[in-house]
Formats: sequence, structure tokens, C-alpha cells
Amino acid sequence: MSAPVNRDVASRAVDIREVGPRDGLQIEEPIGTDAKLEFIDALVATGVKRIEVTSFVSPRAVPSLADAEAVAAELKRWPDVEFSALVAGMGGVKRALAAGVTRLEYVVSAAEGHSQANVGRGVEDSIALIAPIAELVHEAGGHLEVIVAIAFDCPFDGPTPPERVAEIARRAVESGADALAVADTIGTATPVRVTDVLQRVLAVAPGVDVGLHLHNTRGQGLANAWAAYTLGIRQFDSSVGGLGGCPFAPGASGNIATEELVYMFEDGGIDTGIDIDRALGAARLISGLLGKTLPSGLLAAGGPPVPSPKP
Repeated sequence: MSAPVNRDVASRAVDIREVGPRDGLQIEEPIGTDAKLEFIDALVATGVKRIEVTSFVSPRAVPSLADAEAVAAELKRWPDVEFSALVAGMGGVKRALAAGVTRLEYVVSAAEGHSQANVGRGVEDSIALIAPIAELVHEAGGHLEVIVAIAFDCPFDGPTPPERVAEIARRAVESGADALAVADTIGTATPVRVTDVLQRVLAVAPGVDVGLHLHNTRGQGLANAWAAYTLGIRQFDSSVGGLGGCPFAPGASGNIATEELVYMFEDGGIDTGIDIDRALGAARLISGLLGKTLPSGLLAAGGPPVPSPKP
């Protein structure tokens, strides 16, 4: 297969989206809204320009994100940051838009078992919702990203056929998606598989921004990110401290750690725009707020071997 590349491949810089406030907190015991806002403020201080801030889903299903509207009401504090939220259906879309959040991520699972566990409907029904969701989001002047979840393996159904991921991506774009993301939801991918799947997705979505959402469950997260970078991917999701996991995917653990991703890219001369020391500070903050040790190796080591240069 030829190797199509993502748009803006000529740029060496990467665009990291911090997902700690949503993916990072969704499996944790709820913390107060003020604590979340303190966390978001610490993340903004790192220099990150995109933050996935919450999810407009059932408070019964994900109680840790039940304050989505309250969090959204405070986002005007940080006008220079692009905030987005995850939605699972039309009800969540309407809630998000009413709360003033117009950059939305809609998740479509590539496996039936996970789709039923995650949103209570089949894959085809989820795909069918893309077009009406896109229409509603665009009417509000917003932006819709479709995330293809379980793009490599499903905890219920086993390996996900790569062609299925590409087919969902193609149909998502045809249905009005403005951007795509491929998600290794349970952290089973390897660089070879990441390359295969991304080549297929890029081939059916020319000119569309494609990002990668990685979990580090089996220690392959950074290797997968580097493989994607060499293919032309420039948009990556990560969470400070390696916080995160999916409550509806048994065995899923944390995202790749923002500070580790920054460390890898910056050491290779690839700009991230993120201050690694402040990212570590944000990781320590949320670790304290949650009262738990986070899995980031760089956090445990105390940071890079030499202090980062200060401007």
C-alpha cells in the first residue's frame, strides 16, 4: 500500500490536545468543579492550545463529569485556548451547544461489543447519527470531529479489522465530519498496526485532519506516536501524568503522558509549544487532588535529566 500523508506534513511541529479533564477524569471518583478549574488553569499555563475539557454524557453513566455545564460556563476565563467536549449522541450535542461548547468530538466504535457497552446501540446506528449531528453542529458554527474508537482491538469482540476502521472514517467524512481521530482505546496497538490503520484512513480521507488518540496500557504509546509522526500525523491526544481510561472497556488504562510525549518530540527538535516543567507541575497537581500516584515514568523520575532552558 502506498503511504499517503496527513495534511501539513511539511510542518515538523505537532499539535497536542490535552485530554486530562475528560478522558483523564472519567474513571476517577468525582472531584469538585473548583478543583477541575484549578487543574484546567494549570494545563493552560503549560502553553497547550487545545484541551478536551469534559463530556456531555449521562451523569449516571459517568458521574465524574456530571458538572459539564458548570465547567463550560467558566471557560471564558481562557479565551486563547480551544476547548472541546466529547458527546455520545444527539442529547449530548444539544446540551453542549446550549452550554456554548461548539467544538465537539463524537465517538463511533469500530466494534459491536464495545459500541453496545459504551453507548447502548450498534455501530450502524452510531454511524447514522453522524450526518444529523454534523448538521446541528455546523448550524451553530461549530466543528465536528469523529473519533473511531476501538480501532485496533475490542475487549469483547477481539481484533478490529483495519478495513472496518477505514470504512467508518470514509463514511464519517461523507456524512459531514470536519476531522477524524483514530483511537487505540485499550492500548493494544503496535507501531506496525498503527501504520497500517493510519495509511488506510489517510487514503480515504484526503485533505482531512487526522489525529491519534493513544493509551499506554502495554507500554507502546510513545512508539506508536513516533510511527504516526513519521507517517505525517501531527495531532495527538495525551493526558498529564498518564491519567485516564475508558469505563466501558475492561482493561483500559491511562493515556500516553503529555510530559513524556513532549519530552520525546522536543528532544528530536520537534516543537510542541508546551512547557514540560509546567506539564509536570499540572500532573503533580492532579495527582494530589485525586490522592493517587500517576503512571508517568517521567513524573516518577522527577522530570528530564537536565532542566529545560528558560526564556
